[in-house]
Amino acid sequence: MVAGLALLLAPPLSARADELGKNVFTQIAQPACAICHTLKAAGAAGTIGPSLDELKPDKARVMDAVKNGLGVMPPFAGKLTAQQMDAVADFVAKATAGQ
Repeated sequence: MVAGLALLLAPPLSARADELGKNVFTQIAQPACAICHTLKAAGAAGTIGPSLDELKPDKARVMDAVKNGLGVMPPFAGKLTAQQMDAVADFVAKATAGQ
């Protein structure tokens, strides 16, 4: 009964994925994406990399940059899990309406 109640009270999967994506962006990735990028949805105002709010990248573009790096941005493949990379790519694309 308690397990069933926990499932009812848990946030939906999409909300948990969005929360994970935001946490990867702001804290989990090292260096954190928020240090370099501006993204209003994450409360980030970095100026080293492009403003993601202006760039409005789609999920595939974010995923490629996260996995392989881009310019001075380091690759995060091997540093983040596949789930973390997927969550941050989805979070950025949704937050910027780049999807």
